[in-house]
Amino acid sequence: MWESLIEKDQEWFVFLNGLGSPAWDPFWTALSDKWAALPLYALLLYLTVREIGWKRTGVFLIFIGLLITCTDQLANFFKYGMQRLRPCHEPELEGMVRLVKESCGGRYGYFSAHAANSFGLAIFFGIFWGSRRLVWAALLLFWALLVAYSRIYMGVHYPLDVLSGSLAGAFLGWLFARLYFRADQKLFA
Repeated sequence: MWESLIEKDQEWFVFLNGLGSPAWDPFWTALSDKWAALPLYALLLYLTVREIGWKRTGVFLIFIGLLITCTDQLANFFKYGMQRLRPCHEPELEGMVRLVKESCGGRYGYFSAHAANSFGLAIFFGIFWGSRRLVWAALLLFWALLVAYSRIYMGVHYPLDVLSGSLAGAFLGWLFARLYFRADQKLFA
């Protein structure tokens, strides 16, 4: 069963990765670049400060930092624990991977830290905002979906890498949002 799932994952990867075109490469490359998201992060910081003030934003940022650290370290744990080769390092897929950037990244790719981080942030903010900013939460979730797909487009992750990273990030985003609310109530009630 596991081998069948891996084969399907490779087939889906080859199909989805093959949909790319040079005209769209700059767009997906920018989405996949963590530094290109700085304006988004600045906007999120602005909205947070405006809503809860600087003092409470400090605690908020601690939980965001812990969330990102946790998703990154969990991704590394699985990458080195599972040791599943990235598609661009997989000998079976040689000549079939459309690698958009110059380098493939690390040897192992299960699961995607980009997907985990973006979904973690989207879910964290979605829970933080609740019904106050549904449009912003939906846009952030859409951004997370695009970032996750960009990893397949770039040729560095399989669909299961992205799906697993997205689910792990979503769970951790939910968990850290709940922990943040508890800390906020104890500190600022």
